[in-house]
Amino acid sequence: MGLTSTEENYLKAIYKISERSGDQNSSTNAIALEIGTSAASVSDMLRKLADKNLIHYEKYYGVSLTKEGLKNALQLIRKHRIWEVFLHDSLHFKWDEIHDMAEQLEHVQSDELINRLEVFLGHPKFDPHGDPIPNQSGSFTYRAQTPLSNIKNKDILVSILGVKNSDQEFLKFLDTMDIRPGTILKVIDYTHFNKSLTLVNDQNKTMTLGFDVTKDILVKENAL
Repeated sequence: MGLTSTEENYLKAIYKISERSGDQNSSTNAIALEIGTSAASVSDMLRKLADKNLIHYEKYYGVSLTKEGLKNALQLIRKHRIWEVFLHDSLHFKWDEIHDMAEQLEHVQSDELINRLEVFLGHPKFDPHGDPIPNQSGSFTYRAQTPLSNIKNKDILVSILGVKNSDQEFLKFLDTMDIRPGTILKVIDYTHFNKSLTLVNDQNKTMTLGFDVTKDILVKENAL
C-alpha cells in the first residue's frame, strides 16, 4: 500500500503517543500536538487512514493502529533509526544533528535499501540515542534500564544507555557534560530537596544534574 509521507508521519505519531502513555488509544488533541497541526486537520487525516484500514477511529473515543497500521509505523521507525546509525557512525554527524535528517530519509520507499544498510552497519540493535531498532519482523531488543533520576544511593556506578529526550539543545547540553551512551558515571551524592544528583566521570570531572535532566537519561547499574 503506497502511503504519503504525511500519512506515514501520522502512523508514527500515533504509535509514539501510545508507547509513551501505555494506552492503546491516542486522542485527537495529542496527535495534533505531536504532529504540530490543528485538531481539525488531524480529524481529516484520521478519516483517510481509517478508510485505508490503518487505524481504528471513532470520534471522541480515541485512535488506535490496526495490525497493518502498526506494521507501517514500525517499518518507518526502523528506517529512521537505521538512518540515524548510518549518519552518526559512518558519516560522523553528531547525535544532536541526525534526527531531522533521518526524518527526511525515513520516507525512502526501498525496503531493500534499508535491509542492505542494516547489514552494512552490522545489524545494530540500538540507534545513537539508545532507542531500540525494530528488525524486519517488527520485533525489538529490550534491555534492563532505568532513568538516572531513580538512582538515589551514593557510590553507585552507572553506564549511560540512552536518552528519552532527543531534543537538540538537550543533547548539546549532555555533550558539554561529556555524557553520551557508553559513558560511566559514579553517583557521589543525592539531594532530596531538589532531586539533584552529583556525579563524577572517569576523568574525575564532577557535575551536578537536576531532575529535569536525570529523568531523561537512561542507565544501567554497574557492579563496583
